[in-house]
Amino acid sequence: MKTVSSALAAHLAGPVTTLCWCWKVSRTDGVVLGFTDHDRPISFGGTTYEAASGVAASEISSSLGLSVDNLDVEGALSSAAITEADIRAGRYDGAAIAVWRVNWAKPGQRLLMRSGAIGEVTRGELAFTAELRGLAHALDQTVGRTYQRTCDAVVGDHRCSVDLDSAAYRGSAAVTAVRDNRVVSTGGLDAYDDGWFRYGRLTWTSGANAGAAAEIRAHRRTADGAALTLWQRAPLPIAAGDAFTVTAGCDKTIRTCKAKFDNVLNFRGFPHMPGNDRAFSYVVGQTGENDGGSFFR
Repeated sequence: MKTVSSALAAHLAGPVTTLCWCWKVSRTDGVVLGFTDHDRPISFGGTTYEAASGVAASEISSSLGLSVDNLDVEGALSSAAITEADIRAGRYDGAAIAVWRVNWAKPGQRLLMRSGAIGEVTRGELAFTAELRGLAHALDQTVGRTYQRTCDAVVGDHRCSVDLDSAAYRGSAAVTAVRDNRVVSTGGLDAYDDGWFRYGRLTWTSGANAGAAAEIRAHRRTADGAALTLWQRAPLPIAAGDAFTVTAGCDKTIRTCKAKFDNVLNFRGFPHMPGNDRAFSYVVGQTGENDGGSFFR
């Protein structure tokens, strides 16, 4: 239930209202933007809401229970603060949004109508559409550990403890050739074995994609150096000379953990967990005797 202040309630009960919508966008990189459908800028809470930004909202649908309520925010790229490059680079993905109903004549009279995060962002020729997902959306996400054979830690995090800043697991290079904005060639990774950076992470340090990161699908050595294939195409065009850093990847198996990182003590999986093959197989021990002993002696 929303609590309306007495001043705003009196305004809403009056014969004439001066109301507008305000949207506050807090991106994951720390940038905070404000937009309003009023014809003049409005400031409150330390944020200035830009007027006539070309942003409009669809009808808000709310329901009881834990179902996810959504709202679409549509807009043309008429605001200098919203650039196509930022949208393509994914800088609005997961951004927090607060939707306010404000008395533009007295911004102190306002009510928070909806808060959530940006979901899917689609772009057209002249405009974009951003899906605003309600707070209940977080309840659909998997939280906690998973009982599985492979490791559920992220390589290099505090649970894994591998130092990815070490020269053995980190490389720097620049693009020498580009193919379809997903496969790049470089001559700066000759010291690393074939597949060393597979499942690793590439972070652009210069060029149009500077600051963006992507996961590496494949790494193979070539006659001219190395070729890296990304899981997804870069949001902006890649050009020869663009610099990047790469960190070693892990396929989450205990074999790789031991051979590549010598980090078995921090392995976060259950490699001896019996699978379906054990559940449905005929009960015969490795020695031919069913003595109830371990499969892994």
